[in-house]
Amino acid sequence: MTVLNAARRRTDLDALAARAEPIDVLVIGGGVTGAGVALDAATRGLSVALVEAHDLAFGTSRWSSKLVHGGLRYLAKGDLGIAHESAVERHHLMTTIAPHLIKPVRQVVPDYGVKSSDLLVRAGFLAGDVLRRVARTPGDVLPGPKRMSPLEVLAACPTVRRHGLRGGASTTDGQLIDDARLVTAIARTAAGYGAQILTRVRAVRADGGGAILRDEVDDRELRVAARSVVNATGVWAADLESTLSIRPSRGTHLVFDAETFGNPTAALTVQIPGSTSRFVFVLPEQLGRVYLGLTDVDAAGPIPDVPTPDDEEIDFLLDTVNTALAIPVTRADIRGTYSGLRPLIDTAGGDGDSLADVSRRHDVRVTDGAMVSVIGGKLTTYRQMAQDAVDAAVAAAGLTATACVTTSVPLVGATPVDPALPAGLPESLVARFGAEAPKVVEAATVAEPLAPIADGIDVTRAEIEFAFTHEGALTVDDVLERRTRIGLVTADADKARPAVEQIAAAALA
Repeated sequence: MTVLNAARRRTDLDALAARAEPIDVLVIGGGVTGAGVALDAATRGLSVALVEAHDLAFGTSRWSSKLVHGGLRYLAKGDLGIAHESAVERHHLMTTIAPHLIKPVRQVVPDYGVKSSDLLVRAGFLAGDVLRRVARTPGDVLPGPKRMSPLEVLAACPTVRRHGLRGGASTTDGQLIDDARLVTAIARTAAGYGAQILTRVRAVRADGGGAILRDEVDDRELRVAARSVVNATGVWAADLESTLSIRPSRGTHLVFDAETFGNPTAALTVQIPGSTSRFVFVLPEQLGRVYLGLTDVDAAGPIPDVPTPDDEEIDFLLDTVNTALAIPVTRADIRGTYSGLRPLIDTAGGDGDSLADVSRRHDVRVTDGAMVSVIGGKLTTYRQMAQDAVDAAVAAAGLTATACVTTSVPLVGATPVDPALPAGLPESLVARFGAEAPKVVEAATVAEPLAPIADGIDVTRAEIEFAFTHEGALTVDDVLERRTRIGLVTADADKARPAVEQIAAAALA
């Protein structure tokens, strides 16, 4: 059963507390990697519990650019291994695992007559297309690169500077409707295979034989014995395993109204001055927004629950994108901001080294018998990270398990969308739920289920209720900040909150 809600949480937590035998795999961390580990282990026939101190996708997993990258940046740096891995994992996501949540987005780099730069970009896009072909991703799933005329560039990205525009180079990549929705879908799919998904359960202490857990809802502690423990806590991994060395890097995005950029249909891609492999992106997003990102700066010191950008990052993003715009955007145009911390593996020797030297690869380390920590990596390669972590847990604990099958396991909603879907379903609802869209409406008990939760916000009242009854949301903020992304703009959250509170009161009663 893929339903996650407060009642199932109580039942599963009581069952875990009363369990006489050790559980096979205890996963700590409810981001994309932890959810991926839970799904991988459950589909191999192992008993699994996942605990998360806050909510699903509370940390880094909700702060990405919402792109499923094919590894082009890594290819430019000569890292063929991670570039190939990224392309292969993108293929699995877009063709089998979550095609309902990922669509191709065209990236457009305007050409203003700098020949060397244009040639490098086009060569990179062609090399990226070779990776797509090697990964066997069909062209109708992810169209290849093409040269665009000035008129085509302006049609896709209307606010670019026209003077001197000679056209543009373009390619496509995968774009998630939302990263937090991907995490929720993975967790629900894992639950369907028998995994216990327990949010607001904090691991106080953990070792290779289990953990002391605190139920943050009912304020109780329990000891859970496990044959293996997987530390999938990302930037907080060293809190559970002190021998790990994590070097967080902050990536910041700015949120704008799509109208500010002329309602673009493609991702405006602007080269960072002085770099041949780094760009900022203006990405068209849901809810009538665009996101401008992203930065890559050291984030030393205590790790906050919710990171925030500094003024230098904001200025950097504005200054860079304005090199390609006819009319500059300013701080007054910004509707919201968000920042996430990348859990990079610190192999470069400390803060004096460039972040470019810090590995984007993932690593799996086994300590204390069967304590498995999976660190580094990125959202696109979460499935491979999870497979490697479960492989390590099986080997370390001597577990009896079948082979990994997650390349062929579709997430909830991923089955082909019926072309005969009931008339009147909003496109935005189908984009967020895929084949589950009719179920969202059929399960609704709220009045006016297809009405927007607030004026100008294309999230329906049925979706809000479904978040509580089927997607594990326990609080209003779970819905505003993660099941939907209404909370990225404070004014939107304030507008929607009263109606969400009313639905929550009934759903959680």
